Amino acid sequence: MRRMMAVCNKELQAYFLSPTSYFAFAVYVLMTSLLFYSSFVYYQPSIVDYRLVLGDTLSMLLFVVPLLTMRLVAEEFRQGTDELLLTSPARVTEIIFGKYLASLAILVVLILCSLVYPFIMSFYGTLDMTTVWMSALGLFFLGGSMMAIGLFASTLSQHQMVSAVAGFIILLVLWMLDSFAGNTGSVLQQWLDPFALTNRFDSFMKGVLSGPDILYYVTLSGVFLLLSIQIVERKRWR
Repeated sequence: MRRMMAVCNKELQAYFLSPTSYFAFAVYVLMTSLLFYSSFVYYQPSIVDYRLVLGDTLSMLLFVVPLLTMRLVAEEFRQGTDELLLTSPARVTEIIFGKYLASLAILVVLILCSLVYPFIMSFYGTLDMTTVWMSALGLFFLGGSMMAIGLFASTLSQHQMVSAVAGFIILLVLWMLDSFAGNTGSVLQQWLDPFALTNRFDSFMKGVLSGPDILYYVTLSGVFLLLSIQIVERKRWR
């Protein structure tokens, strides 16, 4: 645990020293602010429903998460510091989980930025706070699984942009999984629907805490963290 927290602290320092992190935050805040203005302030200030705003801003994670995770392991490969890290007393599992914890801390900051919008909306009418807090919780589970996928993509290359593109493609495929079979109600669509990233988020937006949806996001995170550990472990024994 102590070594994992040491890796986490190191990554958090790297996050706040990296211009890419500030760029990703700036893109997220700017784009979500524009969408909030167009969805709520400009078109329908009379409808005080955070879900209408959140539904529009959710897709920004597709672009921001790969930017925030691309350097996690790829930078170690590029600088050659992976050899020092892998020959240290820390186990690969502690290294990967330490980096993942740091990305979750950054995710919490993004969610706190998102909560500014319901705060502003509360001045225009009464908000359903249950849906607001459940949506924030759902955003944490959704974003956490996306961070795990981004971390996995970061283990695939020593080039950060390659990792970012790989992460974006994997996220996009999982995001649009339910669209591949079309809206036909076919067996294929029924099979793919439960595995789409956004479909599992709907219950949170309705204020419902669903065990299967939480299990889906936790399992997805676990699978990609396990894959990340296997890839780094393989490099360790080369």
